[in-house]
Order: sequence, then structure tokens, then C-alpha cells
Amino acid sequence: MIGIIDYGMGNLHSVQNALKKINANCVISHDKDILLHCDKWILPGVGAFPDCIKNLKQYQLFDFIQEQVHQGKPLLGICLGMQALYEYSEEIEYCQGFGFIKGHIELMKDESVRIPHIGWNLLEKNQDTPLYPKESFVYYVHSYYAQDYNPEDLIGYSMYGSLKICGMIRHKNVLGCQFHPEKSAEDGLAILKYFVEEFI
Repeated sequence: MIGIIDYGMGNLHSVQNALKKINANCVISHDKDILLHCDKWILPGVGAFPDCIKNLKQYQLFDFIQEQVHQGKPLLGICLGMQALYEYSEEIEYCQGFGFIKGHIELMKDESVRIPHIGWNLLEKNQDTPLYPKESFVYYVHSYYAQDYNPEDLIGYSMYGSLKICGMIRHKNVLGCQFHPEKSAEDGLAILKYFVEEFI
């Protein structure tokens, strides 16, 4: 069972519908007892970083997630959910994240391209990975991106103007997608399928 973490932010039902397309059993919940019995978790998110962390703490999920992931629970963060995996963000104000992945989140700056970054982009491989068998096209919606991460954790990236966007990152049992796999057609479904069936 895949637990989709509900903390009042994020396109929960889009993720749920994508999981149903790959025949994955899933549940949307903020109930810790329900989430505890799920095999893996997905943390989606749309909005601002400080609101994400504030809501997680109000739902009493922040410490719970941190504890369970440190004990080995596999976690996939999507978009804002992926950004929350890092040490901190500079969006609006300095705000600490989970710290599962080295690095921080800052505003994208490149006058040659439009910010926010919205639309399809090529996800290029940074290392050999079974997460996706080829270069894939994925769908982004974001104005902030990860910096100062460990290059060894980087799975795939996209170029946007002069900016190298950390598209997919992994550290131990934590996986992050800056793009939306649930909106990325067959390539996105393949990534979700790998997370559900093979990611440890």
C-alpha cells in the first residue's frame, strides 16, 4: 500500500489517479496510524515552502515522517514535496526542511528564460539508473530549485536557459522529483511504477 500524505497542500487526487493507472493500491491520509501501515509514502506539494512545513507540523506529521524515514520508510517527494526533503529553503524566508538530502532551495534566476519554469523538458541522465530506461520528457511547474546538493545523489537533470535543474535526486531510501511524474504521461507513470514496485 502506498500512502499519499495529506497535509492540506498538493494535487493529491492527480497522484492517486496516476497510481491507479499503474494498478497500485494507495490511500490518501493524514492519519498516522494509517500511514504507519503503508509500505511507502508519497509527499506531493503545490505552493510555498514555509506553508508546507507549517502545515506538516500542524498536522503533527513533520516529526513522524522524519522518524519513520530515518528508520527506512521509502519516501518520494514531488515538486514542493521534493523541496521539503532538503536542509532548508530561501523561499519567502529562511525555513528548515527535513534534511534528508544535502542542499537547499533558492529562487531560479536567468533573464533569458521565463520564471516560473512551466512546461515539458528533457530529463537527462546524470548516472545510469533503472528509474527510467531512457531520456524522458517530464512536466515542470516551479520557480525555486535545488542547489548545493551532492552530485552523487543526482539522478537526472533538465537544462532551462543557463540553469541546471535538479530534476530527480536520490539519497538512500528517499527519492525526489522536481517535476510532476503524475502529469508526465507514460514517462512519468514509468517512474511511479518503479517507485511502487522496485524502489527500496
